[in-house]
Amino acid sequence: MANKADVKKISVNSTISLKGIVKAIFNDTVHVQIGGKIITLPASELLLEKPVQ
Repeated sequence: MANKADVKKISVNSTISLKGIVKAIFNDTVHVQIGGKIITLPASELLLEKPVQ
């Protein structure tokens, strides 16, 4: 039987990091290849880091 200490929590709106290859950028859409799939992301939803000087 499972202990209460073994309970795993699921977080909503959490951040994940995936490495992929940017295949194309059209207007406000970025197409990224991860594995064998190409995923389309709106550029407005991306968190872009500014270079540190």
